[in-house]
Amino acid sequence: MRLLKLIVHRRFGAFFAVQALGALNDNVYRNSLATLLVFGIGIEAGWDAAGLVNLAALLFILPYFLFSAVFGQLADRFEKSRMIVWIKVFELAICAFAGIALYTGNVALLMSVVFLLGFQSTLFGPIKYAILPQLLDRERLTAGNGLVAAGTYVAILAGTILGPLLAGIDLAWPWAVLLGTLAIALVGWMASLAIPAVPVGDPDLPLNLNPVTASWTAVRRLAADRRRLNSVLGVSWFWFYGTVFLVQIPAWTQGVLGGDERALAALLALFIIGISTGALLCDRLSRGGIEIGLVPIGAAGMTIFGLDLMFASPATPLLDASIADLLGRDGSLRIIADLLLIGMSGGLFIVPLYALVQSQSGDDERARVIAGMNILNALFMVLASALAIVLLSIVGLTIPELFGVVALINLAVAVYIFTLVPSFALRFLMWVVSRLIYRVRIVGAGAGRVPESGPALITCNHLSFMDPLIIGGTIQRPIRFVMTHRIYKVPGLTWLFRLAGAIPVAPAREDPALLERAFTLVDEALERGELVGIFPEGGLSPDGEVQAFRSGISEILERRPVPVLPMVLEGLWGGVFSRASGRWRRRDRGFFSRVQLGILEPIPPGQADRKPLETLTRTAYERLRDPTG
Repeated sequence: MRLLKLIVHRRFGAFFAVQALGALNDNVYRNSLATLLVFGIGIEAGWDAAGLVNLAALLFILPYFLFSAVFGQLADRFEKSRMIVWIKVFELAICAFAGIALYTGNVALLMSVVFLLGFQSTLFGPIKYAILPQLLDRERLTAGNGLVAAGTYVAILAGTILGPLLAGIDLAWPWAVLLGTLAIALVGWMASLAIPAVPVGDPDLPLNLNPVTASWTAVRRLAADRRRLNSVLGVSWFWFYGTVFLVQIPAWTQGVLGGDERALAALLALFIIGISTGALLCDRLSRGGIEIGLVPIGAAGMTIFGLDLMFASPATPLLDASIADLLGRDGSLRIIADLLLIGMSGGLFIVPLYALVQSQSGDDERARVIAGMNILNALFMVLASALAIVLLSIVGLTIPELFGVVALINLAVAVYIFTLVPSFALRFLMWVVSRLIYRVRIVGAGAGRVPESGPALITCNHLSFMDPLIIGGTIQRPIRFVMTHRIYKVPGLTWLFRLAGAIPVAPAREDPALLERAFTLVDEALERGELVGIFPEGGLSPDGEVQAFRSGISEILERRPVPVLPMVLEGLWGGVFSRASGRWRRRDRGFFSRVQLGILEPIPPGQADRKPLETLTRTAYERLRDPTG
């Protein structure tokens, strides 16, 4: 329901239609042309159909290398919604030119249309993802990216089916392809008129129209921010992985399974439906935020099910098998599940990364960042094709073995990325605790009360050792928790706490130097605009009640007055990770139990005091425990 409301949303719905129809038109023409080359005018003219199909694929992707950076500048320099309107007018002109090419049957003209469609897609590419954060607020950004990804892949599937159907109509010349593409482009243009205007990113941006130097500048821009570069490389890796599987599925269906054309269409549909489903699931699993903890889940699935598809592939193919024949074969359900789950894992992997790249870029440069990412995406797609050629033609691997090799490479890439950017793995751990191990319900206005930027001190009662993971998994922004040095130094866990940026603290009577260092680290973190989380009681509750707040919170706020965001946890005391003794343990406080997290109204800087904050927390806690009281 939430996604359906977003599709009909005034600011998003028209854009969604434009991007989906654009992807549909690209694939209708390209698949129509491939069909005509293989079964129609290509045979009549004696052309090398396979070579021309590969040339068409190259010509479509070539503009991404040549013009992405230039078009990224234009998207930052001018108003995006008006640019989209003119791009759709250009698409109508391309379709008209395609009609001339189809009528004459001239191969040079036909290939020129493919290049122009790639040129138009390259022009739209930086705008496509740069405008999303301007049309949607942060809480809807993951949902918007999921819908865009799902819409794109459904359009690819529809174009793959519709293109050959239009090309297969027995006529003097393929005017059905012309009418189909013109109709799609016309509807897309009409939808573009409804996209609302958005602020210009950088109206004073000087333009560099040299494709070579502009592309180099765009890639260097990515390298300037290490966090953003890692996210972009993750997106590009997805296109590498996806290219290998999408390109090889036709040959795998025919040569390994022995399936016919209808079986191929069904298996491609399974793969694309999987990606679309994973993309749409991201919003539900993220609770409206940008949840990078889903990325490791997607990466694991891409490896596990990619490897399983290798082992599930039969040793001998059937002959011209229909989808019904394949379903009757032993192990067919395993193959179907693998294709669906590979796609679903890919959707979980890619959507949070797209949203992360968008959130890490300002409105004044986002289109140029997306343009640089598109250049790398195109490069990785070319490298994927080159790797497939080497492993299949030179090394002599089979297609299932190629799937297995790429799945293992994916594992190595994932481990490298998560070692390089440990926040992915940390968010995954927090996500598992807050979504799977415990069923956390947010009470009140929820995560919307957490500031999107700037410093804040988060306070909460302390019921169990799981409290930081539950709070951290619920809040999208990273939180640096202050924790007792005894827990921080537990053998085997110090690396995890250091990874999370935890700040160890000790009582003054035990280690005054460590206490002072903790205050200094907290102050420095707040000065940098970070979120810091503390449990003002100074330790776990021994009886499930809110204990007296200690003076450390006053010291922190005296050094640096910042907003205070009070929170309250309920439902954890009595569990195995609390201080409840055996006779106080409760069966309903184990794994998968319900937990409530109340996020209270923020307190402005300079207005929070220890005793009133303690009273506020205790009152809110009592209300959570007994909402009718």
